[in-house]
Amino acid sequence: MSSIVSEASEMADELVKIRRDLHQIPEFGLDLPKTQQYVLSKIEHLGEITLGKRLSSIVLLIDSGKPGPTVILRSDMDALAVNEETNLEYSSTNGFMHACGHDLHMASAIGAAKLLSNQKDQWSGKVSIWFQPGEEGHGGADIMIEEGALEIGGNAVASYGLHVFSSMPLGIFAGRAGALMASASGVVVTVKGQGGHGSMPWLAKDPIIAAVAMISSLQGFITQKLSPLKPVIINVGWVKAGDESTTNVIPEAASFGATIRTFSDESLDQVKALLPQYLESIAATHDVQVSHRFNPASSVVNNNPENFELSKRAVVEEFGEERFLEMEEPITGGEDFSSILKKVPGNFIFLGACPAGSDYETAPTNHSTQAVFDDSVVADGAAWLATMALTHLGD
Repeated sequence: MSSIVSEASEMADELVKIRRDLHQIPEFGLDLPKTQQYVLSKIEHLGEITLGKRLSSIVLLIDSGKPGPTVILRSDMDALAVNEETNLEYSSTNGFMHACGHDLHMASAIGAAKLLSNQKDQWSGKVSIWFQPGEEGHGGADIMIEEGALEIGGNAVASYGLHVFSSMPLGIFAGRAGALMASASGVVVTVKGQGGHGSMPWLAKDPIIAAVAMISSLQGFITQKLSPLKPVIINVGWVKAGDESTTNVIPEAASFGATIRTFSDESLDQVKALLPQYLESIAATHDVQVSHRFNPASSVVNNNPENFELSKRAVVEEFGEERFLEMEEPITGGEDFSSILKKVPGNFIFLGACPAGSDYETAPTNHSTQAVFDDSVVADGAAWLATMALTHLGD
């Protein structure tokens, strides 16, 4: 066992407590004041702190005091707008939930910061550790980049991040070179008709009927307009129309939102070009109006092959060959770490956190209100992050 892994193991109880403290104060989107203050209380003595202006981000710059390049380590901070149903003693009760494990990511990054600070005499250069809000569809990475986070420390040569999964075997690191995760975007569609009395639908222009036709036709749009050799997923996540207090009113408008997943920018551009025409043709059939809004998209998470090999080697050497799984295919989840990878080569890796004694194949998945993560992995996550920095900066 290396000194990094050994030291991380010794701080495991401290990191688990940090994770559980954070789990009880989840916040949503870009404005995370309680989370930011808690993280600052654990790291502000470790290096130079830069705070975001338009979001509650933190960049901790640890300087070894010796010349060398900069390595970026990133963790995300935001939670989801779901009510937790895990019955854990440290459950959230504020209507939000760390259902995607970002609390574990923060604890691991704090651990990595402590490890690297304790061993500054053994490496040269700088480590820029990002605590990023707004990963869950709010473009937090792009805002941090716009605000100059990439310039902090200068001369960044590599970037690394990890993501836990409640439905992966406990303690297994998994990844692949090239495409690891899909581009994630979304579209919001609004149909405007003419309201009326539910008993006389022929005197109205029913937006619900038109919206239902659009939703049921989305899979046909994929098969008729897009190549099956370039996978695209479009899946509706919400529908809104009318008022549940009455059933005899035809509303003026109906709307729905769908996620869009692709594995290339070209496929996403094709969807954006063709989908509006498709929706308008259905609207014309029903004599209603339709409008749409595409949400900002995260890019495909593309792991640099060289950085992937370094990451794989680090897992094998530090934890054992049995702890690494090389994935044959990417997954269709999205991650805005992709924005960092487009600027600085690096690698994103998965870490299994299915609770001990549970079946990972049937365990509630990330984003479930019942998702449970085994936080014994936070020390290993900290050791891996620190090791990746030392791979580039070690004397």
